[in-house]
Amino acid sequence: MTPEQTTWFAETFGALVANVGRAVLGKEHAVRLALTAMLSDGHLLLEDAPGTGKTSLAKAIAATVQGTHHRIQFTPDLLPSDVTGVTIYDQGTGRFEFHPGPVFTSVLLADEINRASPKTQSALLEVMEEGQVTVDGVTHPVGRPFMVIATQNPIEQAGTYRLPEAQLDRFLIKTSLGYPDRASTVEILAGAKDRTTGLQPKITTKAVADMADLAGTVHIDAAVLDYVARLLEATREDAQTSLGASVRGGLALVRCSKVWAASDGRGFVVPDDIKALAVPILAHRLVLDTEAEFAGVTAVQVIERIVASTAPPAQRAA
Repeated sequence: MTPEQTTWFAETFGALVANVGRAVLGKEHAVRLALTAMLSDGHLLLEDAPGTGKTSLAKAIAATVQGTHHRIQFTPDLLPSDVTGVTIYDQGTGRFEFHPGPVFTSVLLADEINRASPKTQSALLEVMEEGQVTVDGVTHPVGRPFMVIATQNPIEQAGTYRLPEAQLDRFLIKTSLGYPDRASTVEILAGAKDRTTGLQPKITTKAVADMADLAGTVHIDAAVLDYVARLLEATREDAQTSLGASVRGGLALVRCSKVWAASDGRGFVVPDDIKALAVPILAHRLVLDTEAEFAGVTAVQVIERIVASTAPPAQRAA
């Protein structure tokens, strides 16, 4: 990545964050994480209470990149074909025709994903990993960019299905928006309307794919890669975990750190990039020991302790 490309990336990323921030007030860090997930060709899991702006975030991102947006309300009776689409026989033509489901979009909001059955949840696995769906043996690509923003509520767990570890591992980042501060709340109440209305696109979907490809060229030193590997090993060896972070989690951390570095105007990754992203990328991939769970320990606390106790490389990667 040349200095000119790095400058362009950082300025464009800042413009995207500012534009989305017009609709999602006071949540710059969460917006940065969401856009980092998109530019890393990944997906976002939001665990939040109702009414915190999850739908607004998805709509604002889609509008900002001149993309499309679909929302699926996950319910116990939702079928896999309601997500991916279905093949229907057309009597007029005498052929089977594929009718695309809502998954064919730029930003898909999977609202309350844990309320659908595991079979329906699994309908998203192929498209999240490979950017395509297979119906009746025929593969249909969804295009780029494609991002799933899935939500689950931390309350009202009755009638929900816990996301299996294999599916949690498919989400690049897990975070929460939370409630806005008082000043942002007052501004939202004063408007009392959908703040995503009227948002102008800042770049095209083609430019998003170009930015993602460009971020992949950011340099990451072998010492920083070794630091990531040591963090992964520490999560597996920790006494409070029964399952540590996978290699996929390490790859996710590397991919996102490159976008994070480029958004900061750098063509190389530093250990601070890894530290900043460790919790949102690794915490949801851990399975805690039963005793630790009973003691009230959280995966976030485990990752924070591991990052604090794992020495970063002595020299800055360049």
